Amino acid sequence: MTDPTHTGADSAEPPADRATAGPFDESEANPVRPYIDLGGIKILPREGLNLRLEVEEQTKRIVAVGLDYAGSTLQVQPFAAPRTTGLWEETREQIKAQIRQQGGRVEERDGPLGPELLAEVPVAAGPDGAAGKRLARFVGVDGPRWFLRGVIGGSATGDVEAAGQIEDLFRSIVVVRGGTPMPPRDLIPLRMPATPGTA
Repeated sequence: MTDPTHTGADSAEPPADRATAGPFDESEANPVRPYIDLGGIKILPREGLNLRLEVEEQTKRIVAVGLDYAGSTLQVQPFAAPRTTGLWEETREQIKAQIRQQGGRVEERDGPLGPELLAEVPVAAGPDGAAGKRLARFVGVDGPRWFLRGVIGGSATGDVEAAGQIEDLFRSIVVVRGGTPMPPRDLIPLRMPATPGTA
């Protein structure tokens, strides 16, 4: 069913090749690939990839997955989204406001994954007392009833080759939305991976 008001230039649209190039919905993933199952997302292992689970202290729940790869970092979070509209457009506005509030700088640009934010984020003073800034790229893709957000740091904020490797990693992620009703913007539950060899 087509929407007569849709122009094709709508910035809420995911990349046109999302279903074939990723990030993938569970229904689109190759079932024979050896994914690391983290509940709400599955990660395709690759040489040189280190995985970290970021845990909220009070609740002990996993709130994000950190991936270190090719001299860069990628933090990812999967969220439930409405069936009809994406969340990335609204989320970008919230991120811009937050960064500006912190005294950082942020610009929106079109990247390989669609609209993204390039930000200079202030960081706390180090041992030498000097406060610095770090570069971060905020990327997001709306899928069927989910939204995958990524924060890229390290080499992939400026180096084209490193950026390509991290974008490829982001696109290889599979989001497992599940059938449980969830309010939009709720984090899709993440869990520890199963011990290898138990399959």
